[in-house]
Amino acid sequence: MTLKIVVLNGPNLNLLGQREPGTYGSATLADVEALCRQTAADHGHAAECLQSNHEGALLDALHAAGAAFRTGEVAGVVLNAGALTHTSIALQDAIRGVAPMPVIEVHISNVHAREAFRHHSWISPVAAGIVIGFGIDGYRLAVDALARRARG
Repeated sequence: MTLKIVVLNGPNLNLLGQREPGTYGSATLADVEALCRQTAADHGHAAECLQSNHEGALLDALHAAGAAFRTGEVAGVVLNAGALTHTSIALQDAIRGVAPMPVIEVHISNVHAREAFRHHSWISPVAAGIVIGFGIDGYRLAVDALARRARG
């Protein structure tokens, strides 16, 4: 059965490849999305990708994914919330609200090797897993994990 894996990217991730390439690398958001789509396809699934600079759009996408998870259409969510990771209790509440749908938190850089404010995540306590510091390959790891979970 083909399931969707929802990939959500938060604020400023549309600037990948331009913004701080020493920290985030030279890959673009289009590269990330292509990697996720190919990885999902390798497992017989599809990736649905959304990037937004607006917290509300991410909340709405999580709610929609949760509803689709309950009907058996979605395997889970890969979430790189960007800086909202460190500030958004609303995202934490939304993830709690769509449980038991698995949400995997992804960060391209090693946030624990950066500024102190990046060391705290409101998402980590409610995430099914966390992938940090592997560049865009972290998305592949997260999609792989969700596809494997869906197989049971």
